[in-house]
Amino acid sequence: MNNEVLLLKYGEVVMKGLNRGYFDNMIVRRVKQLLKDVEGTFSLEYAQSTLCIVGDEYADMVEAAEKMKKVFGVASVCRAYRCEKTVESIRETVKEHLEELIGDAKTFKCEGKRSDKSFPLSSPALSGEIGGTVLQLMPHLKVDVVNPDVTIRLEVRDKYAAVHGGGEKGAGGMPNGSAGHGLLLLSGGIDSPVAGYLMAKRGLSLDGLYFDSPPYTGQAAEDKVNALAEVLAGYCGKFYLHTISLTEIQEVLMRDCDERLFTVLLRRFMMRLAERQAKNVNASALITGESLGQVASQTLHALTVTNAVPELPVFRPCIAMDKDEIVQISRKIGSFEISILPYEDCCTVFVPRHPNTRPTLEQILEEEAKLDINGLVDRAMETHRHKKILG
Repeated sequence: MNNEVLLLKYGEVVMKGLNRGYFDNMIVRRVKQLLKDVEGTFSLEYAQSTLCIVGDEYADMVEAAEKMKKVFGVASVCRAYRCEKTVESIRETVKEHLEELIGDAKTFKCEGKRSDKSFPLSSPALSGEIGGTVLQLMPHLKVDVVNPDVTIRLEVRDKYAAVHGGGEKGAGGMPNGSAGHGLLLLSGGIDSPVAGYLMAKRGLSLDGLYFDSPPYTGQAAEDKVNALAEVLAGYCGKFYLHTISLTEIQEVLMRDCDERLFTVLLRRFMMRLAERQAKNVNASALITGESLGQVASQTLHALTVTNAVPELPVFRPCIAMDKDEIVQISRKIGSFEISILPYEDCCTVFVPRHPNTRPTLEQILEEEAKLDINGLVDRAMETHRHKKILG
């Protein structure tokens, strides 16, 4: 009986030099963390840029494979059958699982990959040998080496051979936490969870910051953001969600400042609070879901004025995307259906009727001169609370 295993093929991590072990260890640590919640006992074997996951007789390999597709740094996840490094063992493995490998395909090819050069057959010779066996058992099939319906992959490695039908796409990117730590401004909308996912994919571990505005926003809005944080935690492993109230700041801005500049003034306060919180959690960058020109606060003029506040870099990975592109990623990561739930967030209350889309820094500073900025920020920070979400 041949054992089913999972082969995790690494992506750009393999191009790392002397620091390669640092990235490999991060991937292994995340894999072990995820497997703790899967039925069965698993062991890991690493060789030639591939991590092999071996399960016992009780292991749920289907659930394990699904979880592995969320590991940053893994380019593909293959459900494979491991066997001895002999032609006959490979042949018997293919025969045993042939119906599963072929399905309802009409054309196929075998693709051998011989990493162990001491194996007696070359990669093309192995492909031809096993391909002949497939045709004997299923003579209705035709070989198509250019565009086959299915490809049976035959891998000969240092310690074992493996047979599989190809892998599913993994999360890719770099291992979570390998590039540092960032603070995501997480609203209840579509864009910010996508921005967080994209920066996590580039190796940032994340904390999230949500701004509420009681009594204008309620528990339903907060529950929605908690659900989005859980989606991100599924990729990041853990996610601290911080909440700060903007109620006083919003009420003061509406009372004392030019309504047309309200949105940009509020964004600048968000940046002040976010930078303060980032320093509290040792984050080295702020992350937002802003997309150029999407709303009044995201014009080039407004973004320039907003950028004048923080000293930390502000990453905006959605900046050049249109809404359809953002929605596509949102659906892929599982946040879209949550994001479209109809609950208010702080950015949708006190919306000016005619916002100024070309604000200048001089205009903004003139309005802010009317305010006790430090006092408003200090009192808002006193409303801070947080929770830890595990994924």
